[in-house]
Amino acid sequence: MRSIAFALSLTLAPLHAQADMIDDILNQQILPGMDELAFTSDLLAEAAKSDCHPDSGSLRGAYSDAFDAWISVSHLRFGPTETNNRAFALAFWPDSRSKIPKVLAKIIQDDAPELDQPSQFATYSIAARGFHAMEFLLYDGGISLAGSPDTRCRLIRAIATDINNTSHAINFEWQDSYAAQLRTPGDRYQTEAEVKQELYKALNTGLQVTADMRLGRPLGTFDHPRPKRAEARRSGRSLHHVTLSLQALQPLALALSGDDAELVEEFENGFSKALNTAAQLDDPVFAGVADPSSRFRVESLQQQINDLRTIADTKLGPSLGVDPGFNSLDGD
Repeated sequence: MRSIAFALSLTLAPLHAQADMIDDILNQQILPGMDELAFTSDLLAEAAKSDCHPDSGSLRGAYSDAFDAWISVSHLRFGPTETNNRAFALAFWPDSRSKIPKVLAKIIQDDAPELDQPSQFATYSIAARGFHAMEFLLYDGGISLAGSPDTRCRLIRAIATDINNTSHAINFEWQDSYAAQLRTPGDRYQTEAEVKQELYKALNTGLQVTADMRLGRPLGTFDHPRPKRAEARRSGRSLHHVTLSLQALQPLALALSGDDAELVEEFENGFSKALNTAAQLDDPVFAGVADPSSRFRVESLQQQINDLRTIADTKLGPSLGVDPGFNSLDGD
């Protein structure tokens, strides 16, 4: 698929050998990634308009490609992605109180006319919007059959259009103005060091979300594993998201390492080890976390990602001037 090929190309790009770190990250990672998100979201909206049946192969394929594109840039939770809660509008997860199916069921029951008005639908609860809401409509045995087929069809199209509009808003702002603010500090970012710290934060946040949430939530505890808490389990994407995240984070780590050959090698070895472990898991939704032997392999993957976090905290952070106590999810 196009999005997977894009993620793989990022992994292979030798960005650490380039002269201008920030320009390279923008030109070879961020801006192409946002373009890909907008492009695949276009195709998703078109597919929903053409065939809104939950079992539609073209719709599910377009959904998968657009979701791939989002996961590949989801660590970039700053700037245009955070404006108006766009990241949550695209992916409301974790949904610890199961708001998504409740909100969707009520919308289907009410058959609201706002479904056909994109500007009105954009004011709906974020639980009704984005990829996780659409996952219920395409893959959940209850929601995908609730109410009338016509209402579900209108809701699928409304969500696809909303995803498309949100993705294009993010992409436009990155291409139109936000990238320039990173290239030439002086307003939002006062120095190049602040820009690098923002990018470091994105790397560290991505690693933390993948270790603590994408893996930590289904792992739960040894006595109380929680496989049903896995991200996007209904569509069988849980492990796939871990792989996509690692593939997107690797080139960012290498680019931020600059000319430090030893640090580059550590990251290359660490990411290679984690990606190989993920490839060998053969457990797409982490259903095996309740079995001790299978659980051990998932825990090993989590530890390998935490090892990457340690490299980032103890070596990359100091090289970029990031405070030792900096926490990637603390905000500015």
